[in-house]
Amino acid sequence: MQRFQNITGSARHGLEKMTPNGFMSRQHMDMPIVQPVKRPMNGSPMSPLTASDTLVNLSFNVPFSSSLAGPDPQEILHASPDSLRRWTFPEGTEEGTPIHKLPVHANNVEQLRKLCRILSEGSVGRVEASVTSSEPKPIPALQRRPLKGLVTNVCVSGDADTTHKMRAKILNETPIALRCAMVDIDTNLVIDQDLQGVRTNVINHIDILAKFTGTDIFLLNPKSVDPESASLRSYGNGIEQGLDQRLRIAIYGDPESSEHAKTRVLIMIDQILKRTVDVMKLELSLHTIICGRTRKNIRLIESASNTAIYFPPPFPRIYGYTPPGAHRRGEDEVYITGENQDCINQAKKKLHELVINTKCYVKDVMVSAHKIDAILLDRLDKVRKVMETNGSYVLFPQLGSQRGLIRVQGTEILHVERTVREIMALAGQFYGASWWVMLPETMQGSTMRAPSPADIRVMLSDICTNSGADVGFDKLAFSINGSDDAVKAAMMVIYQIPFVKRSQYQIRVKIELANEHKEFVSGKKNGKINKIMGQSNVQIIFDGFNEYNFYIDVCGAQYEATKNGLDLVEQEMPASISFHVPDQYHKRIIGIGGQHIQRIMKKYSVFVKFSNAMDRGGIGKEDDDIKVDNVICRTPARNAQSLDMVKQEIMDMVEKVDAEFVSETVVINRLYHRELIARMNEIEELEKKWNCKIDFPSTEMASDVVTISGPEYQVPQAVDEFLGMVPENHELVLPANAQLRDFFKSSDFDVQLSQKLKQQYEVELHLRDEGKLVEGTENTEERLLLAYTRNNAGGLKDAIDFLVSSMIPHGLDAGTVKGAIPRPKSDSFEDSLPFFNSKLLQHAPAPLGTDSPTRSTFGDDASERGSLFDKLRKPGSISSISSFLDRRKNQSGSPGSFFKQASSNASRASLVSMESRDSGYRNPWNDSGVNLPEEEGHNGWPLGPTRFENKYPFGAVPGDTTPKLDPRASFDSGRPSTSHSTAGYPVPIGPPR
Repeated sequence: MQRFQNITGSARHGLEKMTPNGFMSRQHMDMPIVQPVKRPMNGSPMSPLTASDTLVNLSFNVPFSSSLAGPDPQEILHASPDSLRRWTFPEGTEEGTPIHKLPVHANNVEQLRKLCRILSEGSVGRVEASVTSSEPKPIPALQRRPLKGLVTNVCVSGDADTTHKMRAKILNETPIALRCAMVDIDTNLVIDQDLQGVRTNVINHIDILAKFTGTDIFLLNPKSVDPESASLRSYGNGIEQGLDQRLRIAIYGDPESSEHAKTRVLIMIDQILKRTVDVMKLELSLHTIICGRTRKNIRLIESASNTAIYFPPPFPRIYGYTPPGAHRRGEDEVYITGENQDCINQAKKKLHELVINTKCYVKDVMVSAHKIDAILLDRLDKVRKVMETNGSYVLFPQLGSQRGLIRVQGTEILHVERTVREIMALAGQFYGASWWVMLPETMQGSTMRAPSPADIRVMLSDICTNSGADVGFDKLAFSINGSDDAVKAAMMVIYQIPFVKRSQYQIRVKIELANEHKEFVSGKKNGKINKIMGQSNVQIIFDGFNEYNFYIDVCGAQYEATKNGLDLVEQEMPASISFHVPDQYHKRIIGIGGQHIQRIMKKYSVFVKFSNAMDRGGIGKEDDDIKVDNVICRTPARNAQSLDMVKQEIMDMVEKVDAEFVSETVVINRLYHRELIARMNEIEELEKKWNCKIDFPSTEMASDVVTISGPEYQVPQAVDEFLGMVPENHELVLPANAQLRDFFKSSDFDVQLSQKLKQQYEVELHLRDEGKLVEGTENTEERLLLAYTRNNAGGLKDAIDFLVSSMIPHGLDAGTVKGAIPRPKSDSFEDSLPFFNSKLLQHAPAPLGTDSPTRSTFGDDASERGSLFDKLRKPGSISSISSFLDRRKNQSGSPGSFFKQASSNASRASLVSMESRDSGYRNPWNDSGVNLPEEEGHNGWPLGPTRFENKYPFGAVPGDTTPKLDPRASFDSGRPSTSHSTAGYPVPIGPPR
């Protein structure tokens, strides 16, 4: 086979001249398109251009949310006008009808066909657009996320400028990316208890709101919960049962309309709560900047003024679509609700002060226009998270505008740089490819003809539908843009086309990567790249793009060779993991002269980088001390499975109180978040006490989830103390009789019940509605209110059992009590225990082997063992037996964690190492806390295997081995992320690494 340089004229510049469009060349996307001179492999002249060659064909998928289902008709309490018809199937529809046949989805496709027909007729033959809808076929050769539901594709033919303008017009005049926003609302705020129905003013407001914002709004019943699962969840976590009883408001619409309507619904709830509403004008680009990193400034303002501040979406009019008759929210309108006007004025004053004292740094960066569109369609939520994390703002061009310039601004240069690099990391998750087909004159004929315009449209639609990439076809050249998996899938489909497979062709795939990884991928003296080119018979070129990223061009003349070369390049791409280790441990882990960390890097072939507060530019700043990942482990993707093992070995050298930073989430009614934020001083003391961070969701999210992050061994105490700030109550309703009422009035009720419940279960008992007459009956009922804090919810079941059993001698029928928590169905051998001697069973060890890796392994630590059992026996602890069983059922990752979201990387072997340092001998000359191989067998250390391997050989228990990192697990990008974190966001950057 001829070498690739012979094909192109032996020069890198020859490859650039061959490039069929501007975005694949050294010039930017906005530059004029340069067409290549096509020559076949044997050097014979090409045939003259046909009529079809004079047209540019562009095919793309319109991202309708055809898999978005409407609400269950049985759960609907009220629907805004015409929304029920749009989002539910008509009567008589067959069961199992696909979701994409809902009237709203079918109407969107029909309106798109009508729009394309109008545009085609109005262009007087200059442009033609066709629409096809079909379900994609799976591509078994690729491990990729299949496209769901019906895929609607548009193929536009015309000159280059007109086709791109028509694409932009279609995307901006079509309701793409429909979504459902959900808001939970307490029943007593909506339901009229006297009329037993929804309040009229609430219904009218929902209908007006739906018309004003152009959305479809439904008021839904509480979630239907399986009785058995409800009892299991309530056992030790009774609070969630109360949250499940809230009504739901579902808002269907395009992203901007649904966000507008959601904010208006939240303001409606505040108005029902008798709060005052006001509006403040504020420049859009300053919103995320004055909010500060992780909205810290806004939290302080809301805490000081007792207000709720609602900011508009940060990307207004990105999509351009506005529903007919709807009104957009002003992009500079900030809504503020408070107890009174004085509170709102106080918040306004503080916001004004922030604006005056804010200084901005601005930076413009170039990004491929195709990748900007892809980010706007697929990664906008991640961009918003990046902005909130760094306290910066990113200004994007409108979707489909073909402009490749974005602007980033922030209060500090460091934050601007961090934002730019993370945006560039997102751009690196998308590929671009070109495929040139060459038909020499000698081969043209009936069996080898160029496709007709109709064939081209069918061909491109099929490629786009089954791959998800945008595909252009111009003068026998394909241009492909999309995510890495989508581009590779499109190339596979193109290779199956007969006229392509039987022709000579050339392929180029462009990968974008950060500049600091250039030497990492190329190897010393380009050794890695030269080896790949020799193995795969491809040409690999490094091409500069901007000051942050560069291109890797993989070029070949055969599909299989190019695919193989691309796979080999991807295996050399950096896979990374980042985590936090307190700065005081860095020297110990690195060792004298770096000997310890070098041994680890050599052992696993992984590069490890430490950064302290000074490197990150955050010295002396509180918000940089515990939030950021300061250790980066990087290795080629083919060795990604070693990353977790390196992390485990590093964390073995960290004391257990600081090891393994994790995050735990707790569910608290979002309306009570305001009460907690008002106690921000207490929360800050709690954070300092346990070295943890408590993050509340933004007001606009209307989420109940609060995140508490910190060291693994500190988070449970922080959660327990934080939940101690959250009051809850549980009501029991029981039929009363004269004997029971007399008992309630007696002193025994206070001594035998109230005081014991308070002392033993941390539950306060209150009697209310005494002797209330139930209408229509002669019976009376008594209502008992049990008040407690969330951290004592684990003892609620035991408290209710004690309360009911104490009232049975006074005439209570236990079967008539309403509100008692049912006992969950047992999944153990409990039924067989009565046949055994319970005295013997009392001496059996507790089955804690799979729930706590430290306590079961180190039973000699009597104090710690005793403290654990004390917690299990104490109903007021977060680790009570009720919560313990519930968490054991829900845990999914690590065998040694009580948390749902704790890291799965701390295996038993690592925790053995951490515990053993507390009691074993230590070499005073080794300040790392671990033994180097050359030190073993000297100074009293045992020879041969270490002291840990005899007890717990690594991998002896299948559940204890560290899970391997699957580099293809992420749906964001097929290859491992080029960022410094497996979560998709890099470690805060200082100087380029």
